[in-house]
Amino acid sequence: MVETTEVKAFGNEAADAQLEQLNIKRRKTTPHDVEIDILFCGVCHSDLHTARSEWGPTMYPCVPGHEIVGKVKSVGGHVSKFKVGDMVGVGCIVDSCRECEYCKDDLEQYCEPGMTGTYNAPDTHLKDSPTFGGYSESIVVDENYVLRIPENLDLAAAAPLLCAGITTYSPLHHWQVGPGKKVGVVGIGGLGHMAIKIAKAMGAHVVAFTTSESKFAEAKRLGADEVVLSKDAEQMAAFKGKLHFMLDAVSAEHDVNAYLRLLRVDGSLALVGAPEHPLPVSAFSLIVGRKSFAGSAIGGIKETQEMLDFCGKHNIVADIEMIDMQNINEAYERLLKGDVKYRFVIDMASLKGQN
Repeated sequence: MVETTEVKAFGNEAADAQLEQLNIKRRKTTPHDVEIDILFCGVCHSDLHTARSEWGPTMYPCVPGHEIVGKVKSVGGHVSKFKVGDMVGVGCIVDSCRECEYCKDDLEQYCEPGMTGTYNAPDTHLKDSPTFGGYSESIVVDENYVLRIPENLDLAAAAPLLCAGITTYSPLHHWQVGPGKKVGVVGIGGLGHMAIKIAKAMGAHVVAFTTSESKFAEAKRLGADEVVLSKDAEQMAAFKGKLHFMLDAVSAEHDVNAYLRLLRVDGSLALVGAPEHPLPVSAFSLIVGRKSFAGSAIGGIKETQEMLDFCGKHNIVADIEMIDMQNINEAYERLLKGDVKYRFVIDMASLKGQN
């Protein structure tokens, strides 16, 4: 029987219920566990979708949060990678089967039986309970799924790297973005703003695409070499057949064929946004030019650590707005309107100060 302890958290009990303070059970550290005192937690669009049961049935109570940064509070007797006081992170994965070909290739995000998500997944330790995420005082995670945060990074602004950072780094890395490559980034939001920063640090020539002229200056500030108004046919036509790779971070319905036309022969467009409805793709958008339309999901633990180290080397963090835990419902409403530049991060001291 696994011993448990109660901690404060913020979550909801039903899809139409607001998030509120509640108590949840965390396991006490087992031999390979790291107990983390959570300092900051980023707010991802996935949190909102899951809390509202918009991505399939959610297990309630639901405590979201998978962009977690904190300090190691205690470690199990067999832990060798971390010690008390270390600054660490937890992303979207807290366990996987460890035995399938993908886990063995450090691709735990594609684990065949299915990875264990940081929240809303069956807890492999506490039976009949879902995993609970980072909107809480603390979390206990196997050391193999804990990440080290570079010392030079601002801890709050580093939190979104655990999802937004790796979601954009992984495809840019996989498709070998670097010097001599022209890379398009579609959508300048939570994901897109990270993609611009990371692609630029990789040495690529970055072209940002936006539906809003008001974002031109922002895109340049983030590191874009050129900015294109995607609603302007003439501006789009100027890039036809010019780009080696495109990262599409748009979650709304849009015409993906307009962007596939901008790829060079053998170019690839990777989708990291998650539109609710299927995107129609013309066969001729792919056939003419031997182009690829692909997707990508987060990254494995090894690659996530590589991303953090890369961001540490290049001093890359997210642009954030700090909020108190008690303002999460208002933040969700603003998130739906795109009213944040570019990621909310919760200061968990606000939860810990609550009775």
